[in-house]
Amino acid sequence: MIESPFEQHPDPWKDIEEHVGRYGAPYFVPEIIDHAEGSYVYTESGRKILDFTSGQMSSTLGHNNPSIVKTIRETIGRLDHLYSGMLSRPSINLCTRIAQVAPDPLNKVIPLTTGSEVNEAAIRMAKTVTGKFEIVSFSRSWHGLTEASAGATYSSARKLGVPGAPGQLAIPTPYEYRPDFVDEQGRLDWRRQLDYGFAMVDAQSVGSLAACIVEPIVSGGGILVPPPGYLAALKEKCRERGMLLIFDEAQTGFGRTGHWFGCQHDGVVPDILTLSKTLGGGLPLAALVTTDEIEQKAHDNGFTFYTSHVNDPLVAAVGCEVMNVIERDDLIQAATDKGRYLHDGLWKLVETHEVVGDARGRGLLQGIEIVKDKQGKERSERIGDLITKRCYELGLHMNIVCLPGMGGVFRIAPPLTVSYEELDSGLSILDQAIGDVEKELGYAA
Repeated sequence: MIESPFEQHPDPWKDIEEHVGRYGAPYFVPEIIDHAEGSYVYTESGRKILDFTSGQMSSTLGHNNPSIVKTIRETIGRLDHLYSGMLSRPSINLCTRIAQVAPDPLNKVIPLTTGSEVNEAAIRMAKTVTGKFEIVSFSRSWHGLTEASAGATYSSARKLGVPGAPGQLAIPTPYEYRPDFVDEQGRLDWRRQLDYGFAMVDAQSVGSLAACIVEPIVSGGGILVPPPGYLAALKEKCRERGMLLIFDEAQTGFGRTGHWFGCQHDGVVPDILTLSKTLGGGLPLAALVTTDEIEQKAHDNGFTFYTSHVNDPLVAAVGCEVMNVIERDDLIQAATDKGRYLHDGLWKLVETHEVVGDARGRGLLQGIEIVKDKQGKERSERIGDLITKRCYELGLHMNIVCLPGMGGVFRIAPPLTVSYEELDSGLSILDQAIGDVEKELGYAA
């Protein structure tokens, strides 16, 4: 019998090898995590690791934020889980709070659990409303690993040798550092790229285009920020074809980019907005947000998406408190200011290191791209992996894109509560780690 969930056996790695199933890439951290607080995680051996990715980009307010812990303690003694057909005040209040900050006319909210799940629901809703089935997404996209969300994911996990969801179509991802369509100055010609992408969509479509789903910043594809005007033009392409536009704001929502939602930077409102990660403050919570008209039509057409945990009160209460803290502590402005400070620090790495090719992002969602050299811009997963390992040795956890053909981009997303001192510490460790790896590989000082 295991008397405590934190009971320590002599050889945890033996237990892991014998009993823990694998669900993707190898476990990165070579130590067992004992506890976490604020911007740090602590190992069983007593090491203190600065977490520059907010867990899985989800601990918006840092680990074990006191306000979140207090809300959980207060709620768990009153409500935890309910039958899916029951409503509670926390769930109603969560829907109301999200609708209050969402851009008009997004007014109806369905609380769910994970990013994959909420994207699945959004795609199903789009198909229900339009009566069509084809879904368009970026060639470097990641929207989840359930059936329809996996079908809209092109960055990884497609080569399973079995059929996926039908009607999945891809368009090129706008990538200014590596432009595929260029203008006279050699810069990304995104209008021509977008026209080409939808010409290919039109050629492949069987006449049943339902929706396009994209992230306002393509995170898993390498922290790619679409050029100004791109998302508005994308929305027009959808309108011309009678498609709905879905924005997946798993990582860009709730203040991380300096607005409540990433799409607000471009002034573009989608037909359906999906939220996850940043909403739950570290707990599994997601939400689908749409218009009164679309929600009504979906309902009239029989839209169904029951889950065992839809409208669960405990996580709904946490979501409400996450939003309260963001508003109370002015964390959206903090993300803007600290994001600018972080970006300036990352750009100094571009200027001082041969293997750092680019720095990009918005607010506290930033990235740097690791290359073999600036001139050739050749990606280097190997150098990125070496830097990741060295960072960890020095006390910094970094998240590098390790998808085939897309490696070499660090995704940097500290909590909105991160201090300037912690940003300086992370930048200093990253600078040292890159320098150590360059020296090891023989780059000139």
